[in-house]
Amino acid sequence: MAAQFGRRLRKGAATTAVAAVAVAALSASQAPGVNDHGRQTAADAGPSPEASASDGSATGNSPYYTDLPPLKSPNPSPSTGPTPGGQGETEAGIPATVLDAYKKAEASLRESKPGCNLPWQLLAAIGRVESGQARGGRVDAEGTTIGKILGPQLDGNGFALIKDTDNGAYDGNSTYDQAVGPMQFIPSTWAWAGRDGNADGKEDPNNIYDAALAAGHYLCRNDWDLSDQGDLDRAILSYNNSREYLNLVMRWLEYYRKGTHEIPDGTGTLPGNRSDDGAGARPSPSAPGTPNSGASKPKPSPRPEKPGGGTTTPKPPPASPGTPSAPPSTSPTPTPTDTVHHLEDAGTAKLTAMAGDAFAQRISTRAETQAGKAVGKVRIRFTILGDTDTTFTGGESVATVATNSSGVAVAPALRAGEKTGGVTVRATVVGRTVPGLDYTATVTERAADTLTRTGDAALTCTPGGEFAGQVEVKATYKGAVADGVAATATLIKSADDATANDKGPYFKDADGKAVRTLSGLKTDAGGLLKLPKLYADDTTGTFLLRVNTAGGATLTVELTVAAAETSSPSPSASPSA
Repeated sequence: MAAQFGRRLRKGAATTAVAAVAVAALSASQAPGVNDHGRQTAADAGPSPEASASDGSATGNSPYYTDLPPLKSPNPSPSTGPTPGGQGETEAGIPATVLDAYKKAEASLRESKPGCNLPWQLLAAIGRVESGQARGGRVDAEGTTIGKILGPQLDGNGFALIKDTDNGAYDGNSTYDQAVGPMQFIPSTWAWAGRDGNADGKEDPNNIYDAALAAGHYLCRNDWDLSDQGDLDRAILSYNNSREYLNLVMRWLEYYRKGTHEIPDGTGTLPGNRSDDGAGARPSPSAPGTPNSGASKPKPSPRPEKPGGGTTTPKPPPASPGTPSAPPSTSPTPTPTDTVHHLEDAGTAKLTAMAGDAFAQRISTRAETQAGKAVGKVRIRFTILGDTDTTFTGGESVATVATNSSGVAVAPALRAGEKTGGVTVRATVVGRTVPGLDYTATVTERAADTLTRTGDAALTCTPGGEFAGQVEVKATYKGAVADGVAATATLIKSADDATANDKGPYFKDADGKAVRTLSGLKTDAGGLLKLPKLYADDTTGTFLLRVNTAGGATLTVELTVAAAETSSPSPSASPSA
């Protein structure tokens, strides 16, 4: 479960007043049965049979952060950039890459398991309780945590007993399992629940994109519908079998639903209280030969700690009198994201496509320093704005791509929707507040450049009669089927006069009245358009039917109305001689 950043204590640790308040607030409305470690037994928690199935919990019921959300709910804030203000605004902020991973996982589950109704805010709530949003968003450009986040070893000494299942591949422990990564999966669960959320060909529990997608699939198993409170409770309890855990996650879920905003990576707040250590951060074990410092407890730092592993490194003993103190640590080395000053277009061609088609051109954006130097390994978010049904390939309106060594990120191909007109795509830097770069893509209506008849039978009729057969045409564009193309059919006066005729053949409207122009027609999926039946009035002669489509395709069909031929009378017999 939640990472203990260098400080892991057993369940036997004394509970402080802070922890007591937190647990009391969480358990006030629950039935009795909480044990002295702030947990209920599995029987007390009462999860559904599915929640206690053989696959166990995602985390092995490891410890988690118990900090409650602020009492004051946040207001919805801008989607980018830190927001100044009080504690509520600080707590509501989610590091940019972490937030992006949650939203991407929600979008993926919306496609693969629409009946689950997974909200990204649930992933955010679990991520907050498990790891403090990946230790305040300390992740690299690919979303991998800077230093592993490990739970305590599950050796049965104050925790569950789960012997090693991965030969230490994920947790570095070949004796016992430990929960791993920002969503705190134990290796045995990750073995079947792991997913590749950032399409790099790996399933890494230390990567927030992989872990968030895996958590989404885990919560959506058993055909649970998370819009139903009962199924939502079962899913959360299956992640960690504790009623207090369920209540805490629900509080953060409701908090994030009321509003949140994006903050730069690495600037998130770290929780201070844990289910196995209500006092928050405690001193590290003393180094050999040094006095026990447990009597005085330093206050937890409000800033993110320096990344490290999941085990505790003993602190060196205090310096002896007269010993020179160590020089102050230097400022952390800026990440590539920190050096981005602006975005530049990287040679994007004109973006135009017909409705329903994929754009042949793709958006390219380059991240640069103030001096114009390219910056690699920076995540660029491409967002389709406004009222449009144009999406990226895959149906999503947001895509995140890391820049290459030349500082260039190429967005996935756009696919035009049915709404025509201009579409704005905005490129922004994930984790840094710099002006976005807008691109305009144009969606044109579906078009055809060629129309042909599907048959060649002559179209004839007698006055006042009905033409045998119906006119059918096929539309193509550059040799390919042109489906969904708008068309108009008109019985025109002549080849040089395309106005509607006032006599001759006609169509019938719904009331049976004669009409000589049909609009709002469209070709079907095969590019075919079959016109209604044609009728003739009493006027004889040759007439023209013209079909036009968007894109300029035109076809003129000849119609003939003529009286039926009458047979000549047989010659009378000659008189006999």
